[in-house]
Amino acid sequence: MTAGSARNKVAARGFFEQAFNQHQPEDAVDRYMAEPYVQHNPHAEDGMAGSKTAIRSFVAQFPEMHIEVKRVLAEGDLVALHNHLVLVPGTDGMATVDIFRFNSEGKIIEHWDVIQEVPAAAANSNTMF
Repeated sequence: MTAGSARNKVAARGFFEQAFNQHQPEDAVDRYMAEPYVQHNPHAEDGMAGSKTAIRSFVAQFPEMHIEVKRVLAEGDLVALHNHLVLVPGTDGMATVDIFRFNSEGKIIEHWDVIQEVPAAAANSNTMF
């Protein structure tokens, strides 16, 4: 793993912790992102301002939410986080994968995500995490 990949893994985790668990989306975006920022989630606009708005709204809608990062993978300028997202305590939550692309300065400049509800029952005995 390159030094850049290791730095980007730490930054991706730090971004999630600050933006979602500490409910500081503005500070997290300012610290970890750079323009031009490209957003592939259809519910958020491109740009850092769009991310601040989307995250602020999400955190306000689910003030007790918590994201636990289960795995972090990095290759080149890409980092993927495999997460357990619980919007309301006591619920099963969702499995999410967030993929970030970083610039050469270690700032997030692109994002994709995939979200799946954790089912109450499964066809196998494996967990999603």
